[in-house]
Amino acid sequence: MSYQLAAALAIGLGAIGPGIGIGLLAGPALAAMGRNPDAAGTIRTNLLLSIVFAEAVAIYALVISILIYLGK
Repeated sequence: MSYQLAAALAIGLGAIGPGIGIGLLAGPALAAMGRNPDAAGTIRTNLLLSIVFAEAVAIYALVISILIYLGK
């Protein structure tokens, strides 16, 4: 039973950081695109790359959670 709690905490806490990070990335990026539409392509590319790196942390947390759950 404790492994289930550990797996839930691993993915739950591991997904909080990337979720907040993506929110903090998207707001200023959209504001910058609104202020300077000519630079939207560069901003969008950098935004997507940053989101991918942030999301990788959540995927690592998911893998660890699955390993904890299956390790019983």
